[in-house]
Amino acid sequence: MDLQPHIEKFRRRFAEVEAALSNPKVFEHNQRAQELSREYARLKDLIATGDAWLKTVADLAENRPLLATEPAGSELALMAAEEITRLTAAEKRLTFALQCGVLPPDPTDSRNTIIELRAGAGGSESALFAADLYRMYTRYAETQGWKVEALDSSPSDLGGFREVIFTVTGTNVYKRLKYESGVHRVQRVPATEAQGRIHTSTATVAVLPEAQEVDIEIKPDEIEINVCRASGKGGQGVNTTDSAVQIIHKPTGMIVRCADQRSQQKNKVQALSVLRSRLLDRKIAEENAKYAAVRKDQVGTGERSEKIRTYNFPQNRVTDHRLELTIYNLANVVEGELDGLIEPLMAHDLDEKLKALPL
Repeated sequence: MDLQPHIEKFRRRFAEVEAALSNPKVFEHNQRAQELSREYARLKDLIATGDAWLKTVADLAENRPLLATEPAGSELALMAAEEITRLTAAEKRLTFALQCGVLPPDPTDSRNTIIELRAGAGGSESALFAADLYRMYTRYAETQGWKVEALDSSPSDLGGFREVIFTVTGTNVYKRLKYESGVHRVQRVPATEAQGRIHTSTATVAVLPEAQEVDIEIKPDEIEINVCRASGKGGQGVNTTDSAVQIIHKPTGMIVRCADQRSQQKNKVQALSVLRSRLLDRKIAEENAKYAAVRKDQVGTGERSEKIRTYNFPQNRVTDHRLELTIYNLANVVEGELDGLIEPLMAHDLDEKLKALPL
């Protein structure tokens, strides 16, 4: 893919947006001004990336003849080889960033995210696995500088979770985490297994872009709101007041419960936010299903029935079944080192979308 024409296109559009923002009248329409400001920042970054890519490509063109003409093992040849290795890695990273910029930005990619983890097959072991996944995502969020806030949870008897719902806020949260939706499978010897046999358990992960009121309209007559006393951990103030909120969405039958805040009003706001996000995710899944019907080889990001990943503890192995990608570093993955799994999925998804662009 020739990126130079796209870099020039970014420059032309940047000049147009800069001229538009210099007109005071644009700020009379707040939403339009915000859209142009976001586009300005995005194009500015893309142009800087494009300049870095052009310089890297030029430097590679300069160093490759040196490696070819200098005697093998000479100081100049070794320096050129070292520089080519560094520049090749930089070119790959910058190319990926520019290719992302070629595609129209997905408005949901920059959204904060709601994650719902639920124990699946496997009884108490699946609940322990759900707790492990919660810890894994929390650690990954810390490495990304994101903030995690619990919304609701249903602890199991042995210290796991039958269900846990939490928000992740920060930059490009949904863009990176949306590929985690699906069925996660674990193979290991449970702590309660006396015979040392390996058990297989599952947990489901739902990753929902945080919806705004303009995305999904919820009419008052479509919901039923009930309040009740919270149970479980949370402190005396939470457990002795009617602060927990349950919302039933009548058209779909969806039920949302939030109980982690002391304030009934805060729980209500969070429950409505979760409901909107579930409805938006349902809408996105329907659109993805139409797209997948055309491109059957698309990476699945919304099918809850799809087994996407296996965590095999005896073999220290993690396998992502969508790309048949295997990493023998399970200990680090469960500690939150997910980029080795997420970035190949992002690259594959980008490649499929670029193929779908009109020529």
